[in-house]
Amino acid sequence: MTEPALLTPEIVPSTSRRRGDGLSVGTVLAFGFLFAVAILAILGTQLAPIDPHAQNLNAALSGPTRDFWFGTDSLGRDIFSRTLAGARTALIGPMLVAGGAMLIGNLFGLLAGYRGGWVDTVVMRGVDLMYALPPLLVAIVIGGVVGGGYWVAVAILVVLFSPYDARLIRGATLQQRNLPYVEAARTLGLSSGRIMARHVWPNLLPLVVANTFLNFAFALVTLAGLSFIGIGVAPGTADWGQMLADSRTLLFDNPWAALGPGIALVLTAVSMNLAGDSLYERLSDRGRTH
Repeated sequence: MTEPALLTPEIVPSTSRRRGDGLSVGTVLAFGFLFAVAILAILGTQLAPIDPHAQNLNAALSGPTRDFWFGTDSLGRDIFSRTLAGARTALIGPMLVAGGAMLIGNLFGLLAGYRGGWVDTVVMRGVDLMYALPPLLVAIVIGGVVGGGYWVAVAILVVLFSPYDARLIRGATLQQRNLPYVEAARTLGLSSGRIMARHVWPNLLPLVVANTFLNFAFALVTLAGLSFIGIGVAPGTADWGQMLADSRTLLFDNPWAALGPGIALVLTAVSMNLAGDSLYERLSDRGRTH
């Protein structure tokens, strides 16, 4: 009588291993570029080879040289040094906008999705009202009425970006509130606030992170656009949007006056999107394996 064949259990790799544990080259470059921008936001003025605000009329409108890598503008200021120094406003403002919108939007989205009833009705009618308003136009009008300014623009964008976060988190919370783990938490007598903060919100973290990085990219471009039309930073500030506005008439004399800050703006926005996608995938994989 022959012995039965032994069944060898099949080992199925986890989702994270199927996708690969390492980061792609593009993602590594994105994180590296964002790290460099963060360093420049802190030490950009000190790392700049020339004072970003120093004027040298004798060297005005010069092309790229050994001393001026991106050439100079109409006042003789070094474009390369100003591009490095402009990382500060390019990072701080969008971070505040993305972080503020995340806090406000997550709070109201969780309340609306979990509580339901009149709370959901009030929050979502306010969100619908904000959706009916064109954000950029509202920012231009309010900024023009109150006199503009960088921090005014940041505050306006925090308010205008929050409804989008609230609607997104509300929809995700609606999917979570009737799941077994929430019912179990209710059975144990946990308060609604504890359930939302300690159980529901952590399960939304991949979505929150990805949306926050996306908000950063949108805020970066929007703040640059406001500075471009004169509502953001003060004139003469080393800011990428302001530099693009100042270089509109220099395209034929020194194209790098616009290419330098323009390329930095695009690379920062793209790097943020790539970093957000990578973190979303890893946090999602971690949730599935747990």
